[in-house]
Amino acid sequence: MPEKRHSPFRFICFSAIGIFMFFVPISFMGKNSIPVDHVISLIRKIPHLGPFYVVAVTSWGVARAIKLKKYAASATEAFFFFTNLIGTIFCAMVFFNIGPDWFLEKDMAPYIFNAVAVSVTMLIPIGSIFLAFLVNYGLMECVGELMAPIMRPVFHTPGRAAIDAVASFVGSYSVGLIITNNVYRKGGYTAREAAIIGTGFSTVSATFMIIVAKTLGIIEQWNIYFWVTLVVCFAVTAITLRIPPLSRVPDTRYPGSHSEGEGVERTGNRFARAWSIGVKCGAEAPGFYDIAKDNFKYGIVMASGVGAAIMFFGVSALLISKYTNLFDYTAWIYYPFFKLFSLPDAMLAAKAASTSIADMFLPAILCRESEIITRFVTAVICISEVLFFSGMLPCLTGTDIPLRMRDIFVIWFERVVFSIALAAPIAYMLF
Repeated sequence: MPEKRHSPFRFICFSAIGIFMFFVPISFMGKNSIPVDHVISLIRKIPHLGPFYVVAVTSWGVARAIKLKKYAASATEAFFFFTNLIGTIFCAMVFFNIGPDWFLEKDMAPYIFNAVAVSVTMLIPIGSIFLAFLVNYGLMECVGELMAPIMRPVFHTPGRAAIDAVASFVGSYSVGLIITNNVYRKGGYTAREAAIIGTGFSTVSATFMIIVAKTLGIIEQWNIYFWVTLVVCFAVTAITLRIPPLSRVPDTRYPGSHSEGEGVERTGNRFARAWSIGVKCGAEAPGFYDIAKDNFKYGIVMASGVGAAIMFFGVSALLISKYTNLFDYTAWIYYPFFKLFSLPDAMLAAKAASTSIADMFLPAILCRESEIITRFVTAVICISEVLFFSGMLPCLTGTDIPLRMRDIFVIWFERVVFSIALAAPIAYMLF
């Protein structure tokens, strides 16, 4: 029986919409960003909606966790229930302007609430709707087939992981993690692959890189900075995935999912094969409404936990950084590595690197008066360390990717060390 021919309409049109929404920056109302971000910005312009929504969705998340008795499931679940509960209280305190002066200072809780929590919690469910165009109608499978020869040997991941990397750099880590978790739950990634992608490709967006470059006074070297950071970030990922703890994450699929791996040996023209796979997946996918509805529901659940976690970890990290000497002590962890490369202001740079686990922007603030070489290396570390509590980590822990907190700390340490080792020699060659 001849193979059934499928119409390429859904694959072409729906994938084009997904690419446009997530990957094509456009200028709108004086802002240059991807369309999904513009949609969020328009919604945020509705008076009081964003702050009210964050308080409502995080409160609902806590109520849901109590109903499901999440606090009794395990020690880990109990810990995150506690952090989400406190984070929800923090949200309410900022919303109602209740609390001590040090808490309500504009660079403390209100900063995390307005600059991070509102944006991320709105992006997750709305981005999940448009995500259907990107991951459900053949584009992931098509790109996966094309990129497999590169992604598999270098990063030990399927070719479709290239979509995650681009989505993070053009959009944000929250977009990348939504894609990663969605594909993992469908069976497209194993736990190890999802962990590699989540900790290695889910960077802040290129837009935020501009802010880092401006803060550290290297915006005139923007093109060099962007490409060096891209290379260093992915090179560090290629190294860390080959050593523990990432190398020890189980190479198993999400429970109940079916395998969508790329391990089958295929023959023939790769481009023709990629086209055929994309068309077939697009034609056989469910209707957009059903997928979008399910994605939105899951996005709300994810946002309820992520928003509260962002408030708890973000505010806690900023308080520790501002009112304690903890990061002065942790600076000694990285001091030998900066000293090894004879970087100027080595102790200050080490302190800055140690604060990156709290917030990726803190190192830029601390080193903005340092010499150009130190500023450049710090700027690279801000992006390539990937993991930080005020934004990315709550999104990561809100997914189904099986990573323990101690593993996350080790991966963060490894990424900072290797980022120093790779960025420092490049900085000396450039400056």
